[in-house]
Amino acid sequence: MKKQILSALAAAAVLAAATPAALAQNIAIVNGKAVPKARMEALAQQVARSGRPVTPEMQGQLKDEVIAREIFMQEAQARGLDATEDYKTQIDLARQAILIRELFADYQKKNPVTDAEIQAEYDKFAAANSGKEYRARHILVEKEDQAKAIIAQLKKGGKFEEIAKKSSKDPGSGANGGSLDWASPSSYVKEFSDALVALTKGKTTETPVKSQFGYHIIRLDDIRDAQLPKFDEVKAQIAQQLQQQKMAKYQEELRSKAKVE
Repeated sequence: MKKQILSALAAAAVLAAATPAALAQNIAIVNGKAVPKARMEALAQQVARSGRPVTPEMQGQLKDEVIAREIFMQEAQARGLDATEDYKTQIDLARQAILIRELFADYQKKNPVTDAEIQAEYDKFAAANSGKEYRARHILVEKEDQAKAIIAQLKKGGKFEEIAKKSSKDPGSGANGGSLDWASPSSYVKEFSDALVALTKGKTTETPVKSQFGYHIIRLDDIRDAQLPKFDEVKAQIAQQLQQQKMAKYQEELRSKAKVE
């Protein structure tokens, strides 16, 4: 009897000694099953990836959420729901999604966009968009006769902005008096662009300009050197675009190498 008591006391001592370590690794014991602290940490990482800051006040909420999930999961398992085909299919899809996410994250980590690549892309953009910018207004109508009548009205002193608001069928600029703001000629269709660059500052086209949209009356208000965003202002955006391009290329390479029957 004495030996049994001593053995029981020894076992209790071992369990007591192990309790701090167990508590350090687990956040709770639910129906005899340990809930590892790693689950709460993983959930916190998911919250952080979604853009929400994980504050100290959230720790209690995260703990409650992880414990609640364990309770609900145990009930589902007790009902045998983890043995259904639907569950197995969903688990397989989830496993695929996680592995694919890890694959792409690993690729991005090993193939980062370099500062040299970003600079080269910016230089290419700057070269393609350098030159002059034009601030213009236009009035767009359906028929040539309408355009000619408006030109005649302007020559008699009609206000361009007022006529544009009343007659232009371009909803974007018409409401603003025909204003197209600053833009490169290359941003317009060829017929419009050719007529625009042929104007001098303050002049209006004397004949209607036909394009696929209808007939335009164009007034050139000003010209300036192209105003490009500074490198630091668009660096993050360029980096994101290049990373997307790299990822798309990587995915296409994997598809092309795969044997699909």
